Parts: sequence; C-alpha cells; structure tokens
Amino acid sequence: VGQHFYWQIGGFQIHAQVLITSWVVITILLGSVLIAVRNPQTIPTDGQNFFEYILEFIRDLSKTQIGEEYGPWVPFIGTMFLFIFVSNWSGALLPWKIIELPHGELAAPTNDINTTVALALLTSAAYFYAGLSKKG
Repeated sequence: VGQHFYWQIGGFQIHAQVLITSWVVITILLGSVLIAVRNPQTIPTDGQNFFEYILEFIRDLSKTQIGEEYGPWVPFIGTMFLFIFVSNWSGALLPWKIIELPHGELAAPTNDINTTVALALLTSAAYFYAGLSKKG
C-alpha cells in the first residue's frame, strides 16, 4: 500500500526501504558488540556486563527450548533474537520519517512481510537441518 522505494539491480527490482533499515539494524548490532568486546576485563564494565547478561539469557533460552545439545544453536538463535528485537525497537524509537526518500518512507525491517518470510525460511531450513543431522 502506498509508494515504495526500489532499486533496479540487473533484472531484479529490490525493495530498498527494507534493505536500508536492515543495514542500519545490523550496523547497530555490530557496532554495539564491537564496542562491548574490544577490551574485555576480568571485572566487567557496565557494557561488558550488559552483553554478558544478553548472552546468558540467550544461552538459557536455547537450553530450555532445545535441551542439553543447545551449544551449536546459540549463535543462530541469538542472531535471530537480536535482529528481531532491535528491528522492532528501531521501528518504535528511531525517527525514520525524518529521512526523505524519492518515494515511500523508511520503517522497521520487521514491518515488511518479506523480512518475516525470510526469517521464517531460515528457521525452517535450520529445523530441517537439525532433524536430518540428528535422525538421518
């Protein structure tokens, strides 16, 4: 509904609004992690403490949902969780409307059905991979 901003790359029409905001979310996540882990301390600083709490939360979440063999799945679950969490909050907190585009406007990446479908396909592929690797 409404106008959208697209890029023409090759013979494909790319939904640029979602890519721009997804890149912003990924930049926020990578920048936060790089700042937090650049100088680890034995007595953690506030930022390091915060990220250790997040990691512990994701590990506990993975362990309760998967069981004792949760270890290899922590990076995948953590990435999905943090991307969705930061994407949703970016839609609420970042003033996307002040950025002018030729057509359309920016919004949270999870506001678009294509992002939801991509995340669902990744989760389904991971589920099938886990089942096939476990049961054969």
